[in-house]
Amino acid sequence: MPRTTSAPARNKRKKKIFKEAKGYFGGRKNLFRTAKDAVEKGWEHAYRDRKNKKRTFRRLWITRINAAARQNQLSYSHFMNGLKKSGVALNRKALADLAVRNPEAFSALANRAKEQLEKS
Repeated sequence: MPRTTSAPARNKRKKKIFKEAKGYFGGRKNLFRTAKDAVEKGWEHAYRDRKNKKRTFRRLWITRINAAARQNQLSYSHFMNGLKKSGVALNRKALADLAVRNPEAFSALANRAKEQLEKS
């Protein structure tokens, strides 16, 4: 039986890590153990922050909606409640975009929410 070594597999593994570590500073780019540690930590942060990104954007949207709603004499919670009762099914991303890019349309929605709140 021919002799085999682990060299091709090991080199492929190392090549993958060094490719991922490209641009890192010092030994983190060219010493295998430190590069591997840095890359794995980077993967952990990337996985975690893909989840955090969603939270962060939702917070931003809510802040923008709240600011625009207060310019129309409504709190965020009253505004959202009024929209829900009036049957407007816009998500927070779309509402925040309206608040920033089209304040007139947002004011119309706010007036609709106010009317619905006064009815109930």
